[in-house]
Parts: sequence; C-alpha cells; structure tokens
Amino acid sequence: MLKVFLVEDESVIRDGLRDNIPWEQYGFRFVGEAADGEMALPLIRKARPDVLITDIKMPFMDGLSLSRIVSKEFPEMKIIIISGYDDFEYARQAIEVGVDQFLLKPITRLTLKKTLLELRDKIEQERDKNDYQIQYQTEMHVYEQFSRRRFMEKVLTGELPVKEIYEEAAKLSLEITAPCYNLLLFYLQEKDPDLTGEGMEEFMRSQDEVLLYFLRHPEYLLFRWNASSYGVLIRGEKTQIGEFTEKGLAHIRDFCMRQEHLEWYVAVGSPVERLSLLPECYRQVNHYFAYRFIMPDLHVLSGVTLEDYINAQEKQNIDSVDPATMAQEVIRDFLEHGNESEIHDFVESYLQSIRKALKSRMFRAYVVLNIRFTTIAYIESLGASKEEYMDKIGDYAQEMNIETDEVPAYFVNMLQAAFEIREKANSRQNKKMISRALAYIDENYMHDSLSLNTVAAEAEVSANYLSAVFSQSMDKTFVEYVTEKRMENAKKLLKSTDFPSGEIAARVGYKDAHYFSFVFRKTQGMTPREYRAGGREGTAE
Repeated sequence: MLKVFLVEDESVIRDGLRDNIPWEQYGFRFVGEAADGEMALPLIRKARPDVLITDIKMPFMDGLSLSRIVSKEFPEMKIIIISGYDDFEYARQAIEVGVDQFLLKPITRLTLKKTLLELRDKIEQERDKNDYQIQYQTEMHVYEQFSRRRFMEKVLTGELPVKEIYEEAAKLSLEITAPCYNLLLFYLQEKDPDLTGEGMEEFMRSQDEVLLYFLRHPEYLLFRWNASSYGVLIRGEKTQIGEFTEKGLAHIRDFCMRQEHLEWYVAVGSPVERLSLLPECYRQVNHYFAYRFIMPDLHVLSGVTLEDYINAQEKQNIDSVDPATMAQEVIRDFLEHGNESEIHDFVESYLQSIRKALKSRMFRAYVVLNIRFTTIAYIESLGASKEEYMDKIGDYAQEMNIETDEVPAYFVNMLQAAFEIREKANSRQNKKMISRALAYIDENYMHDSLSLNTVAAEAEVSANYLSAVFSQSMDKTFVEYVTEKRMENAKKLLKSTDFPSGEIAARVGYKDAHYFSFVFRKTQGMTPREYRAGGREGTAE
C-alpha cells in the first residue's frame, strides 16, 4: 500500500481531507500531516511517503519551497499541489520544481480520487519498469561485460588520457563524471572448490545479494575485475565520498561475515579528486589487496588496518620472522588464485616481513630455494614439466647465489614463468569447457530452467568460474549469449506464426510474458507487436 502525507495550513480543509477520503480504498495509507512546510519537512524525511499533497500558500515555508526540497531529496516522490489561486505563474513554477498535479480548491472527492488513482498507476508502472530494469541488469551481468571490464582496466592502469576516458565512457553509457572518486576491490569465492547443486545455488544467491546493492545505488559503478574479484568505482561529492565508501565496505563486511560458506576480502583506497589520479588510487588498493595472501585472517585491507602490521614487519630480524609467512602454502595459494597484475604487489608484501633477515646469506638461500621448489611443484601439478619451467626462467635456472637486492626480481621472474604455464594449461581446459557449455546451451536455451548453474554442472566447473571464463572467451556474458539465442528464435516465431506473445515467451524460455516483452524491446529496439507488424529490426538500446 502506498503512503500519503498531507500539508495544509487551514485545519478545516486538512481535517476534511484526512478524515473523509477513503485512502485505503484507493490503495493508500495516510502516514502524517502538518500545518506548514517547515513542520512537515522532518516528518516527511522520516515517513518517506510515496505521495505528498501540499497547499501552495502557507506560512513559514510555502508549498513550492517544500516541493523544491522534496524533489531534490526524494526524486521518486509524487507531489500534488493544491491552490486557491487560478494563476498561471503558480502553475508554471509548480511544473519547474517537478510537481505532478496542480489542483484548484475546492477539491472534490471525485477529483482527488481520479488524481490519486492516476498517480498510483504511474508509481506502479515505474516500479515495475525499475524492477524489470534491475532484473535485466542482474541477469545480463552488465558489470561483467568484457567491454566494461577492459575500459576500467585501461582507466585504472593509466592507459587512457582523460579526454578518451570521457569518450569511451559515453560509448558504454557509463556516467563517470564526479567531483571525487574512490575504489574498492573485493574477492568473493565459495570456500569449497568442488561445490555443486544446492551449495552452489546458495553461493550464487549470496553473490547476487552483494552485487545487487551496488547496482541499486547510482554512486557506485560495479565491474568484474577477474575470475573471482570485483571492483567498485565510488563517485560523489568530496563531502560524501567517505560516507559512500564506508557504506560499501559495511555492506560487504556485514553480509559476508554472516555467510560461513564464503571466502572474502575487500581492499579500499584513499579518495582522489581527479580521474587522472585513479591509477594512483588503484596502485594503492592493489597493493593492499595482495596482503590477503599474507594475512588471510584480515578481511578488510586498507592503510588503517595494515599500518600496524607493516610497521611491525619493518622492525623484524631473522630471529623474529614468523614461519607462517614463509610457508609454501602462501606462495601456492597465490599461484592458484592470484593474477599476473598482482605479482609485484604480492612479492613486495611477501618480502616485507623478511626484508632485514634477507641480509643473511644462509636465510636468503633458503628463501630462494623455497620459492623455486614451490613453483616447480605447482607447475608439475598442472601437468607441465620441470624442463619447460627451467626454459622459461632463463638465467635464473642455474643462478642460485642471489644477492639481497636481486631477490625481488628473482621472485617476480619465478612467478611470471609459472603464470605463463598456468595460463597455457587453463586455455586448453577452458576451450573444452566452453565447447561443452555452448553445445548444452544450444540444445536447451528454450527451457526456462536453463541457468548458469545448470550449464556449469554440465561443464563440471563452478558457476562463478564459468561466468568469468565465458565472458572472457565470448566477449559477452553467459546471459547475453542465451538472450541472443532466445531473441532470434522469438523473431522467427513472430514472423512465421500467429502465436500470441505469451506463448512465444514460453517457447523461448521466459515464464513472464511482460518481462519477455521488456527484454525484446531492450534488445531489439521495438516491441514484439511492432516487430510482427513489419517494423524494421531496431538496434539494442
């Protein structure tokens, strides 16, 4: 039921409207009243009504002033202005501030009923459209689109000058302009790598709930960063950016802490006031993010949370080195779950705790051997040979007497060689996986039960992994591919049969005929009826 709030300085009129209108019959709940705009504003902010009815002439704060404030703070709220003056200037000003209806006194019950019902229908239509839009965005995984991911990669790594950032953002329909920016990177993965069935569905629901929050709020721009990580570009006024950042952090932290099946980490940077400074912000965040391998119990990674740890490590000598930070599992975990862009930051964070101890030749030799043995064991687990690895590391294959200042370069080289072999092995496996997935989709796209989970089960991988690899391999998301298949079949049926739209929707995999029509218009630029009537094929919006 929609909420309505009344502001009227004449008590007789206010009492009459409050008591004599059957609000609930019209689909409304009366949630408050006030005698002027000044008294009304705090009550409106608390009640957040769907419809505001206000007189135009009142003491202290008139209806137009109130409407200006409300329209700015609550753009979705509908406003009805009532006035005893048939004055064009009042009506003009009311239109300028976004008022939906301008009614003249005396107001009859029939007139108000008609107005309320029209606004109720309008609100419901807007909500349906918004719900469909959110559903469409979620299903289409717009934040996973390869083009968006590549764009954000170029922005954050400094590949694009500011002028080209704006040009490419316009092509992708991304609103990038803001007075201030910040960046979140978060890792989200199921703890059980072999998770299937209901467990995988639960993980996907959890992931969607985390991601949907950022889709619903315009201050965030969500994008996939790699197979298991997402990024959020935070935009806003300088005075707001701290609040927006904390809310985003709190959402991830508070939700994930309640989910025992999730493995998660989130890194956050410091705000910057120029697009050209985003690469600096990214380097900071990426550096913090690498500490998830070194400090697996610390889930929120920032300058504040890492400060004590980094300062403590700077003071360590060989006697105080924590063996846990030297465990082969730390390097192995990075080899399995890290990516090439994180190598330098991982190396820096790994060596941070042992930098002074590396002055010992014996300890340094142990570190070098530990790195070598761990990477060789890992690439052999992939089915690659030790000889192939030795070829890739070049001169380091024979050189074991590494000086202190050479250790970082040695470590980086070892990891890069291992990652090349990993990507080669993954590429072979991914081609087979994608072939199986495409064959299954082609055979089952007309069934509404088809989902990322069912295809992932057929391909024998996790749904999250399939989603990332699919978009990387096909330059489109899983749902974009399925939707294209369904739309092509729908167009054939629209042209070659007399089936009603609802039946066609069911035949191409949609339970909801209205949502089918929404998707058809979104992707084809016209409604199913217009397409059937012979309109030329449009282009996607």
